Amino acid sequence: MRTIVWDVDDVLNDLMRAWFESVWKPAHPESRLGYEDIADNPPYRSLGIAKAEYLASLDAFRLSETARRMAPNAAVVEWLRGYGGKYRHVALTARPLDAAPAAAEWVFRNFGEYFRCFGVVPSRPSPGTTLYDRDKGDFLGWLGSADFFIDDNAETLGAALKPRLRTLLYPQPWNRAVHTVGDVLRTLTEAAVAN
Repeated sequence: MRTIVWDVDDVLNDLMRAWFESVWKPAHPESRLGYEDIADNPPYRSLGIAKAEYLASLDAFRLSETARRMAPNAAVVEWLRGYGGKYRHVALTARPLDAAPAAAEWVFRNFGEYFRCFGVVPSRPSPGTTLYDRDKGDFLGWLGSADFFIDDNAETLGAALKPRLRTLLYPQPWNRAVHTVGDVLRTLTEAAVAN
């Protein structure tokens, strides 16, 4: 059975949009910036703020009740209902370790019928943190058995190039993907049907 590794934030959920609409916009009503205008991730340049300020705000949001209640990506949920059983599924995130339990709980509550594995690569690790992997590419090298890796960050996908691993860029405003979410899911469907 083939394996898909899914990025959590901004693929399985809409974290950046949820943070932007529930935290950033209410605190900055004068801003004319829309979610579709975010040209970078992390978006501190688009927002005109310091990177540390953005990360502190996002990290606080990740632990909020609003984040806990985020709806799962409807397109992925629908696809899983039709084809999820044809693959094994792994969730992989790069988050601060203190925010990883909230993400794992969210994944298993919303996708537990299909997902059995959750991996985390600590972003911004504290001194003394045991680091098994520098990035998601290292994690995937250790995992060794993935067939597809879906992420919203083109650089992350580039670092994850492994023999036999097909990478798919999940469209978001900051990555300027030329394909659609439907195209990504259609690729997975075609591979499932061909199997």
